[in-house]
Amino acid sequence: MNTSSNTKRTIPVKPILAISIAGSLALFAWLLFRLPDPSVFNANVERIFVETDLSSQADIKLLEVLAASGSLFESSLNLYREIILTLLVLSITLVVTSIGLLLANLSIRQQFNELKTRALNPLSLELLREQNLVRINEDNFTLTKGNIETLALFMEARQDSEYLSGVQIESMISGKPLSECDEASGVMRIKRLRDNLGNQLVSDLLVRHIPGKGYLLDVDTEAITLK
Repeated sequence: MNTSSNTKRTIPVKPILAISIAGSLALFAWLLFRLPDPSVFNANVERIFVETDLSSQADIKLLEVLAASGSLFESSLNLYREIILTLLVLSITLVVTSIGLLLANLSIRQQFNELKTRALNPLSLELLREQNLVRINEDNFTLTKGNIETLALFMEARQDSEYLSGVQIESMISGKPLSECDEASGVMRIKRLRDNLGNQLVSDLLVRHIPGKGYLLDVDTEAITLK
């Protein structure tokens, strides 16, 4: 069945992945560079030791406290760097994992759509009047005499690429002139055909209603065989 083609939308995964990783790296690099340099503080304390003539024990004690504070400050900054690097690795891992899950979801969805298309795609349609059967692909479905007549009309009309109205269907099957037939009777025959095969199967695959034109058998003409 040739229905409207599905437009495949491809997501640029590689650019998204590259932009995400680059953005994470840039953010954490900015955070790292924003941290103050503890060596500057320690260098200033050392310069004070060298340049200042310290005579009192209190001054020396104060500089020792400043030196200890500088060492503690440096240790704290090293800890912050480790935390930032850990968060960087974690964020990149989450980005890669998320994109991997997205790709897996898209792959599963594509496989499902392909499976759905194959399941709803009649590659061949064969009507066996004597057995009151219709064979869709390799599946046989039992129909009533009235269903066979209705489906045969659709198949013949489809081979000629013609649309059928409910009035035409009723006239051809009953043998009455068009003036004595009504649309509702033909539509009722179609409804019985749909109900017998399964309304969802037929409405999606076979007998489609085109507003303003009528009903059409939605099967490729080369796939139809009448016996």
